[in-house]
Amino acid sequence: MANSLLDVIFDVVDLALDVSDAIESTKQLSKPDTVEVPPDPKPLPPAAQRAPTEAEERERAAQAGSGTDQAW
Repeated sequence: MANSLLDVIFDVVDLALDVSDAIESTKQLSKPDTVEVPPDPKPLPPAAQRAPTEAEERERAAQAGSGTDQAW
């Protein structure tokens, strides 16, 4: 009789733990995935926007002055 009562108690505790695990896993599945989005980039100042064009012009002027034109 005592063995069967202990078996019932252990079965109830085991069932309670299984239900608790199921609830916990359901909570984790219901959480939305968080994705970090980088902030919008700041626009370049006008001088920085002009710099690549000016550098290319200086390079072309230097090549024209040295007489070695390269095909782009």
